[in-house]
Amino acid sequence: MAQVTTKDLATLPVGRLGLIPLESCRDLGQKVNDWLVQWRRERNHPGIDSFAFEGYQRDSYTIPVQTPRFGSGEAKCTISESVRGDDIYIMVDVCNYSMTYPIGRYTNLMSPDDHFQDLKRVIGAIGGKARRVNVIMPYLYESRQSKRVGRESLDCATALQELISMGVENIITFDAHDARIQNATPLHGFETVQPSYQFIKALLNHEDGLHIDNEHFMIISPDEGSMGRAIYLANILGVDMGMYYKRLDYSTFINGRHPVAAFEFLGPKLEGKDMILVDDMISSGDTVLEIASLLKERGAGRIYICSTFGLFTDGLEKFDKAHDKGVFDKLLTTNLVYQSPELLEKPYYITCDMSKYIALIIDTLNHDMSVSHLLNPVDRIKRCVNNYMARYEK
Repeated sequence: MAQVTTKDLATLPVGRLGLIPLESCRDLGQKVNDWLVQWRRERNHPGIDSFAFEGYQRDSYTIPVQTPRFGSGEAKCTISESVRGDDIYIMVDVCNYSMTYPIGRYTNLMSPDDHFQDLKRVIGAIGGKARRVNVIMPYLYESRQSKRVGRESLDCATALQELISMGVENIITFDAHDARIQNATPLHGFETVQPSYQFIKALLNHEDGLHIDNEHFMIISPDEGSMGRAIYLANILGVDMGMYYKRLDYSTFINGRHPVAAFEFLGPKLEGKDMILVDDMISSGDTVLEIASLLKERGAGRIYICSTFGLFTDGLEKFDKAHDKGVFDKLLTTNLVYQSPELLEKPYYITCDMSKYIALIIDTLNHDMSVSHLLNPVDRIKRCVNNYMARYEK
């Protein structure tokens, strides 16, 4: 990641920076805060002591909030300090399934709906006093329900419009299931960020002996939905890509969908090549493990599964068995959503830390500067690969 320098102070801050990580995003929020504190302590600027930079260098940018529950299960939000005139960044992980709340003598697990309601409570507690409210929601709430097929609700578009109506200026998300959902809020900021650089960096830091060239490496998309991600990585790395598509059985309807009759491969020969199998999310993991198994049957070399969001809704036992059988070599996901202690202890698991990237986006936006160079990490990926190949050749 590019080092922050004094040139980033070409513009004044929009307002006093305030970071509000909800409890669902506490660990990631703390890491982001640590980066911001470190960078701003190291900065020197002739006007840094002026009123325009009031509160610029602090021991912490985190603003404490509480979202207590009543006995009925209803809740409220209380902010512990004034945010008037601040540039606020709220962080929430709607996929954090480890949290609970009481209803009388019962205990409920928090769902994505509960986390989204807490986000709205924070915005409501701000009450329009902040200069600007920005939401960082790594997994976009209801992003899998982004288009209408038949008589269906458009939950993601509805949620985005609800946030905008409450005064949110910018929404930052990662690897949105369908980036076209930003059309629901055409006059406000919406950025969907890809963790491609972090995947490549983490993989090369943990694996030796990879040849990143067209003769030895490939990128694979497990379905047509992830083809854009695969093409992007393949073009940057200068390697081939392939994809699987699902051949559905349209004569049968099970649990609201047509079952998969077969997975068909499209692409060049892959025998002996190492490969990245890239997707936006792992839910149960059935599809990605099936694809990895089919790749092995075709003679694939090492297989690295890279997914932005690792939900693992059916647990990790199937991944343990698949790894023991040699179906895949390493599993990479980000810390943008909750990671269970069990996952972090797996010998085949590699975590991709996104905190520095998020902190850099926040720091740049707080100075009201363009983030375009951060959203397209082509140069950083190529530099990372070139350094790895040079080290390996030595």
